Amino acid sequence: MITMNLQTNVSIPKPEGPLLNYDSSIFLLGSCFSRNIGDQLNYFKFKSAQNPFGILFHPVAIENLIQKSMEEYSYSEKDIDLKNEVFFSFDAHSNLNGLDKQSVISNLNEALAKTRNSIMEASHIFITLGTAWVYRHLNMNKIVANCHKVPQKEFRKELLSVREIKDSLLNIIQLIQSVNPNCKIIFTVSPIRHVKNGLAENNRSKAHLIAAVHEVFDMQEQASYFPSYEIQMDELRDYRFYEEDLIHPNKIAIQYIWERFQECWIDPSMKSILNEVDSIQKGLHHKAFNENSKAHQDFKLKLEQRIKDLQKRFSHIHFSPARTA
Repeated sequence: MITMNLQTNVSIPKPEGPLLNYDSSIFLLGSCFSRNIGDQLNYFKFKSAQNPFGILFHPVAIENLIQKSMEEYSYSEKDIDLKNEVFFSFDAHSNLNGLDKQSVISNLNEALAKTRNSIMEASHIFITLGTAWVYRHLNMNKIVANCHKVPQKEFRKELLSVREIKDSLLNIIQLIQSVNPNCKIIFTVSPIRHVKNGLAENNRSKAHLIAAVHEVFDMQEQASYFPSYEIQMDELRDYRFYEEDLIHPNKIAIQYIWERFQECWIDPSMKSILNEVDSIQKGLHHKAFNENSKAHQDFKLKLEQRIKDLQKRFSHIHFSPARTA
């Protein structure tokens, strides 16, 4: 009997260095997909933090954030712009925008401090690269992290070369190692396609990112690569693994990539803990037919005891309150 192989399997480089466990401190930076993985880590109650400056799509924006955090830069009014009565910084995502200038400045400086602290404490840093296309503000002659809907005529669109990306990534590694030489740095290229300007442009962008990351990976022992883009493009080569926009991976795809990530980067001895956390999470979100029944009250008491037992082992684990309806 012939067994047909209907899928191209992506080989994942074997990690060098410590795997993730519940004592690890994990910091995630980069594009939308870093949030997808970060949300999974949060769900399973790992010690993790992600994107203090919001989503950052390209390596220069990530480098700028890390550079400023290492220099203990302090944002002031000169760094803030105004558009449609909203204050913002070209260095950060719109999540940090606001109607009050001083609040925006305060939030930016708080995010810088959080970035520095997270880098210094991290055992693992995951950096997700979304695109090699960038926008340079003409008056400032500066590559921005986000255009904030400022008219396009004020920018010039550029494609970062492989050399420029490589240099940016090496700077990122050097900055991190200057304060945390033992930290493991894992790069990945986002499986989310940036097709606004065409598929050919997206492919050029991803090719530059992948080529640069692999050059860095070959040079740096502290750097690793997780092939999330390749898994989406090859193992999940079907539009049923995308959202309706045919661009973003859907929940099935994210779950699949998370499972591949888990197989590769999470210590196998943690599996029973992940299963227990998952079971507790599902119990907390369980909606009882009769909230006041003895059976449900007994269920809640047992669940609370399981949480306490888990917290005795891992004090950083906290759960949201159980649903009451």
